[in-house]
Amino acid sequence: MAEEKRKKVLELPMKIVFNETGISFFLKGNKKLTKFKTVDEVDQYGIYFDTFSPASVQKMLLVNYVAVLETSRPEYMTKRQDVIDLSKLITYGMLYRKFDEIIFGKLLDSAVVRSWNLAHSDSPIDRNTPVGEAQLAASLEVNKPFVTAIKQGIIASIVKSVQLNDTLLPEEKNLQIFLADKFLTTLRPFVWSVFVKFRENKELSSFLAEVESTLKDFMVKSKISDFLSMMSIELAIMAENTNLQNFAKVRYKGTLEPVLINQDTEMRKMIVEEMRLRNQNVFLSWRVGGESSKTQIGRERLQIKIFSKDSATLENKKPALKPGEEAKTPETIKRSLVDFYKDASGEGAGNNAELGLYYFSYLTEECSKVGVEFDGTITQLRDSTLNVITLTLLF
Repeated sequence: MAEEKRKKVLELPMKIVFNETGISFFLKGNKKLTKFKTVDEVDQYGIYFDTFSPASVQKMLLVNYVAVLETSRPEYMTKRQDVIDLSKLITYGMLYRKFDEIIFGKLLDSAVVRSWNLAHSDSPIDRNTPVGEAQLAASLEVNKPFVTAIKQGIIASIVKSVQLNDTLLPEEKNLQIFLADKFLTTLRPFVWSVFVKFRENKELSSFLAEVESTLKDFMVKSKISDFLSMMSIELAIMAENTNLQNFAKVRYKGTLEPVLINQDTEMRKMIVEEMRLRNQNVFLSWRVGGESSKTQIGRERLQIKIFSKDSATLENKKPALKPGEEAKTPETIKRSLVDFYKDASGEGAGNNAELGLYYFSYLTEECSKVGVEFDGTITQLRDSTLNVITLTLLF
């Protein structure tokens, strides 16, 4: 099976905020949690890392322990690939978890399980079925050859299709095969135990065909991850450049031409270090799962937020008040990301804005094709210099 090429450690400062399930799990295990404030000045409980293992974070996402992941730095240009990898990891984690929930629900409603429940009303298979994890793991280990055969049977047509696709590079083919296997590997063990239990049942094969069909749908949805991660880092770098220029204006009182910062590597390093010492950071926040994100039955929301300070970008975009009209306090100024990109392009952001607009257009189109709602906005409170760019996906 193809292996995924990724870093074993990501070098980004990371606050991981746990939801109630995560907090309960760690407290029961006598693990000490850290209390800290997130960028929106809310007290939260979780853990903090200077560097972290992507595999460990994804495991916490899959078991639904995480509510928010937040990182902050004055610049992201030198950590571009780490941010891209982190964004992909989180998006894939959401897709893996959603796939698992759908397959689990379909299984409980399948003909094979319904037949069993009708004949065994005293021991039905449902969401309340008691599961002994150690016994379950031991059973699956004994039946490992069968589990492997089931996996290979489900992804066989996907693998064949990928291998025959001449538009894909060898590395891209390996990644597609890896993802197909990963979706199945992250299914909860209870699902595989039911497959083992009914391996001689003729009705199981029809259900496995349904699993294959759902997997193909999610393989298409997974394409969203690439463009979402690229869009996230481009927005972060745009915010970084604006922060650098604004900081230079104030720090050097007009004696330093802000637009020259990116042209002088040593000057840029010096200013970034000054910003680091003064905590002048751009914040990236991923908000996942949890009850507050379930805006529609059976759907979950993923939000990526980029927080940065900019005294000019939105201030000049505030709508003029009519004579005699009083401003609401506080007033939220909200614009679409499309308008933001168009204005940024006209104000000198150049290629970054054009690339961002391309990513936004592509994401909107692709999300629409696969039934994922996508939107992007930028907001600011009147008399505040804090801009918040929000990318929202509803799976």
